[in-house]
Amino acid sequence: MPSSRLNNIRIVLLQTYHPGNIGAVARAMKTMGLSDLVLVSPKQYPDEEATNRSAGAVDLLEAAKVVATLEEAVSDCVQVFGTTARTQREFSRPLLDCEQAVNWMSANINEGSSEKIAIVFGRERMGLTQPDIEQCQQLLYIEGNPEYDVLNMASAVQIVCYELFRQLKPSSNASAGINNEANDLASQADLQRFYTHLERTLLSTGFINEKHPGDVIAKFKQLFSKAQPNGKEVSMLRGVLASVDWHVKK
Repeated sequence: MPSSRLNNIRIVLLQTYHPGNIGAVARAMKTMGLSDLVLVSPKQYPDEEATNRSAGAVDLLEAAKVVATLEEAVSDCVQVFGTTARTQREFSRPLLDCEQAVNWMSANINEGSSEKIAIVFGRERMGLTQPDIEQCQQLLYIEGNPEYDVLNMASAVQIVCYELFRQLKPSSNASAGINNEANDLASQADLQRFYTHLERTLLSTGFINEKHPGDVIAKFKQLFSKAQPNGKEVSMLRGVLASVDWHVKK
């Protein structure tokens, strides 16, 4: 690998329809030094077309992990970027262009860290849904011709991987470690446990209506996505919830 920091990046493909795109993505990743590929419920995989399109990156296909849900794909990650071609829509998450997003990753990946940052690429035909976006902390877009800015999935991955390689290759390692707090960022699994605990506590106090808890929890997810809590902070918040739980039960 040209840089160990590239090992911190995970490429996630969501419900890929064409197996050839999976092979092309593997090839795009390998040319830029990335190797962590996770496939969420692909329509057809393994497949000969994927192998043929991967060229010399068959090893990435063989090592790719296949999971059933996006939650499973990112549960051990400390940050999730969702990709989108839509820049005019009102999003509930920070929206960064490709360079800005990779700038954030470069500043928040410390040399030698094993923590993962996921970049999620949506379905070829419809992209990411709102529930998908709610599992992301930030959104990444690739600027293009406003009259026609729709990229093939493999092409989008290639562009993002190039920017990752450009900023995370050995010559740019001096920028690593700018934000040492990144090593403490809460994992998606920890955040999900916190949101589950939060919903249970707010239901018990009557703060939210048990018929429509999802709307309020979605707002809290938006809030904490902006706050970027680390592991210690999430643990502290769960301690507060546990205290509330105890007093409610008294």
